[in-house]
Amino acid sequence: MSASLNAATTSAVATAADPACAGQLAVLGRDVTVPLVTGGEVTYAALDYAASAPALQRVWDDVAAYAPYYGSVHRGAGYLSQLSTDLFEQSRVTVAEFLDCRPSDQVVFTRSTTDSLNLLAAALPAGCQVFVFETEHHASLLPWTNARVTYLNAPRTPGEAVATLERALAGRDPHGPALVCVTGASNVTGELWPVKELAAAAHAHGARIVLDAAQLAPHHPVSVQELDVDWVAFSGHKLYAPFGSGVLAGRADWLQEADPYLAGGGASRKVARREDGGVDVEWHTTAARHEAGSPNVIGVYSIASACKALTEAGFDSLVARERQLIAKVREGLAEVPAVRVLSLFGDDAPRVGVISFVVDGWNSSHFAAALSAEYGIGVRDGLFCAHPLVRTLLGSEPQAQGECGAPEAAPGERSLNAIRVSFGAGTPDEHVERFVRAVRELVADGAKWQYRTEEGRCVPAV
Repeated sequence: MSASLNAATTSAVATAADPACAGQLAVLGRDVTVPLVTGGEVTYAALDYAASAPALQRVWDDVAAYAPYYGSVHRGAGYLSQLSTDLFEQSRVTVAEFLDCRPSDQVVFTRSTTDSLNLLAAALPAGCQVFVFETEHHASLLPWTNARVTYLNAPRTPGEAVATLERALAGRDPHGPALVCVTGASNVTGELWPVKELAAAAHAHGARIVLDAAQLAPHHPVSVQELDVDWVAFSGHKLYAPFGSGVLAGRADWLQEADPYLAGGGASRKVARREDGGVDVEWHTTAARHEAGSPNVIGVYSIASACKALTEAGFDSLVARERQLIAKVREGLAEVPAVRVLSLFGDDAPRVGVISFVVDGWNSSHFAAALSAEYGIGVRDGLFCAHPLVRTLLGSEPQAQGECGAPEAAPGERSLNAIRVSFGAGTPDEHVERFVRAVRELVADGAKWQYRTEEGRCVPAV
């Protein structure tokens, strides 16, 4: 890397590593103001980190410092191409270190967690049986269409999760390949899953395990070796790194033996015409085998920058502060009788900053719209791409969303959808305090504005 790029990124690190307090990192958008329907403006409270976390200032500065040097990766002899290739491959090393990968593991860059798990699904050996809990996000619930899938019922304790998996694995063909897919932290409840124990159970029965760390990696350290998982998948956009990149890291053998995920330049080592008019292809056996096309070097570099920023900040302080925010939100919601927080493992389960809840008598879309329009707070409502889990927690069957302003269910009846608030290393205390106050006021006094249904969603009436 050139001296000028080194100097620029070093400067970026210095300016972005001065958080407002221990355990809080500077993010883009922290000073953005939005209009309120009731008049005036307010600083936007981004409380939808579980969908996409705001970009770290450190990441943005690093990418801006690199941008003038942008060039093709693995394609050119020119200086900028060589520099970009070096940056791309060094980012692979950075991610491997962040995940504490084994020396023999491969780090494959993808578009997202969904893309990573679909890649792994395409690389499964013939006859592979997949075991997955119904509580998974759709990204880890749905890709296994070419395998024999066993869906496991939602457990109510971590111990029950391990016991359920062990019973299911005990009945499988011990000679065939098998894979267990499990989340590290729920995108609905935020609860941490017993990944290490599930990995031990899988390996004891001759199965492998892939960890969906999309919600875990931004909040807690993830060690492939300590957890003893075979693969880890996560997305950059949840790790404070925009630009549409993801990671699949882990064992190389199934990936090397599978056909390339995408056929094209970069995945092929040698291509030759045959006399019969066809072509013979020799594919790479490295991670490049599944990275056909021009790599998203800016997206990849943003992930590496985020990994470095989180490591340097120290997860101990990040986790400690997040626990304070979690306690503040949960204690505030507990003071509102109409609010019910959703949970699989109970109130005492360790969790990350993801909390879903329902409010008696409120349509979830209406409540979320009021939080945004009247308080400048961004949350998520619906089923969160985890339909079976949310319906299990709500005890409801699939139904259409009610009209805006109409309750989804009368007080005491089952709700159809939920509201999710999520936060992380860039969240100021004021944002969660405003959220708790807003919930209390909306439940006590109702919305101050009229809302209407537009394309299935509640929006403020003009």
